[in-house]
Amino acid sequence: MKFGRKAKAESRPTDDVATTAGSEAAAETPEAAAPDGPRDIAEVDVENDGIGRVDLGGMLLAPADGLELRLQVSESDGVVQSVLLADEQGAVEIRAFAAPKDGDLWGDVRKQMAAEMARQGGTATEREGSQGTELYCEMTVQTPDGRTGTQPSRVVGFNGPRWFLRATYLGLPAMQVEAAEPWESAVRNIVVRRGDGPMAPGDALPVNLPAQARRVSPTEE
Repeated sequence: MKFGRKAKAESRPTDDVATTAGSEAAAETPEAAAPDGPRDIAEVDVENDGIGRVDLGGMLLAPADGLELRLQVSESDGVVQSVLLADEQGAVEIRAFAAPKDGDLWGDVRKQMAAEMARQGGTATEREGSQGTELYCEMTVQTPDGRTGTQPSRVVGFNGPRWFLRATYLGLPAMQVEAAEPWESAVRNIVVRRGDGPMAPGDALPVNLPAQARRVSPTEE
């Protein structure tokens, strides 16, 4: 488990779900969360199933063999800005949001993400994957040595009961779907805690630092 700190949130092409906050449009046949997960907390006996999950508030994460939980935290206000499960080959970034009671927030978000990627000069291709409809994105970036390269990502969304979870695969699980099972399994094992309070669609579910958090500086990552 690793907890990094940074001064402000980095700009990412996949961080635009907040723009859907005013969208209440319902699809005729909304996509549901995958039947094998992630799951709503009402469907899981988290107190008695013997799985030592890390409780982050809006999400509970089960142990994932070979993957490290990394939280990036704002230096100014202590707010968790990013949740990743990662190893040296790749990562999956996980974010959970409030959603309408009925509807397909993932369908709305896909369209907005594709438009934003195009605006930034990247590409977003919709396709069917092992976890449902996904976007395969490519963005031209500058590498640390000054060269121009392509950064791929693979984004999957899950519609739950009044919540929406987005998983962004980076590195190996984005480039080689056949090698993505460890990261996809970790996503399937997530339990989402939406809570009963009123939230606008698109509002991020709260993410809390667990009591056992060990903060490290970016140079230690």
